[in-house]
Amino acid sequence: MSTTAVHQQQPIDIGISNLPNQCYKIVSKRGGQFNLMVCGESGLGKTTFVNTLFQTTLKPVSLPANTTETSRMQHRGSIKKTTEINITRCILEEKNFELKVNVIDTPGFGDNVNNNKCWNTIIDFIDDQHDSFMRQEQQPFRKTKFDLRVHAVLYFIKPTGHGLKPLDVATMKSISTRANLIPVISKSDTLTKEELNVFKLRIRQVIEAQNIRIFTPPLYNSNTSDDLGSTSSNNDDIEDSQAAMEHSKQLIEAMPFAVIGSETRYDLGNGNTAVLGRQYPWGVVEVENDDHCDFRKLRSLLLRTNLLDLILTTEEVHYETYRKLRLENADVNSSSTSSDKDIVDGSIPPPIPARKLSHNPKFKEEEIALKKYFTDQVKAEEQRFRQWEQNIVNERIRLNNDLEEVQNKVKKLEEQIKTMQMKKI
Repeated sequence: MSTTAVHQQQPIDIGISNLPNQCYKIVSKRGGQFNLMVCGESGLGKTTFVNTLFQTTLKPVSLPANTTETSRMQHRGSIKKTTEINITRCILEEKNFELKVNVIDTPGFGDNVNNNKCWNTIIDFIDDQHDSFMRQEQQPFRKTKFDLRVHAVLYFIKPTGHGLKPLDVATMKSISTRANLIPVISKSDTLTKEELNVFKLRIRQVIEAQNIRIFTPPLYNSNTSDDLGSTSSNNDDIEDSQAAMEHSKQLIEAMPFAVIGSETRYDLGNGNTAVLGRQYPWGVVEVENDDHCDFRKLRSLLLRTNLLDLILTTEEVHYETYRKLRLENADVNSSSTSSDKDIVDGSIPPPIPARKLSHNPKFKEEEIALKKYFTDQVKAEEQRFRQWEQNIVNERIRLNNDLEEVQNKVKKLEEQIKTMQMKKI
């Protein structure tokens, strides 16, 4: 009888359903961090795209040379270009939520005649950030940790209409084993719709043939109604899950994303607000128009719907793979049976014994300056030491001379005393 009464009672909430609210408060107070790397040849609109993406001027756009002499100097300097790493830090706020954004640019990539191994600087930077974070985790005090692990890499592809170049294939293949790679076709307004569709198809075929792993949004399973019943809340969850799955499918089908960047607004004359776009004699190409480009889809992938997926994939897949490899090879560095096949295959990054930032000329200049400063300081200290040593020697000679003079005086006085004693006798 009592058992039947218990089953008829309504379930009592004990409070565990409030855990998501508690997590929401903690995350809202703590804020978030997003590290985005943009990679590609010069002149593909990476800076303009970043400013368009975040609706603010994060990076100033470099203006073309106006004078012949300046153009000549820039051309002369571009012959010796090397891939560099530039980091732009900012804090974005939206609805009282702060997001720390680190935009990592790679100027000089692919700008030389011989671009062999020019992607090493990018690969070394990604590996070094994993290594730096792992070193911080091994310290006794871990309250403050600096995290520059790359959450997403936007690789900008030149809109040639033919396909990927060998440089693109080699770079994307190396990056895909270490970070979330997202291919992007820049300046897609230079291609017609038919050319763009053919270009996307060729890129997908090369990516599949070369086994390049690109980031794809997860497809959430919505078949959970069998165990949850048919309440209104469950129906809403199922509808949301189906909508999320459809949105993820649209994002996957749109890859590689064809984007247009612009910081100029144009009035279309229909009474609505001005829109971002690029003006041509035949009309305006709108940045946020899905019929013109995939900018909104890429922004949704990066910020609106899959930002947490990018961060978690970096932490749980790429960083854990790097950490596992480093710890496994910590005790077997001298043996040849560690994982040479996987390293040669390129599926996992090879272990590095120390930080590899020497490829960046800025770090080289800093290293040379520090070495020169250290050498100058050592020379100055050696000079001071030698001067002190010479002063000590001179002082010792002076004291020895004084001592000798005193001893001579003492001897003379003793002789005088002996002479006086002899006279008395």
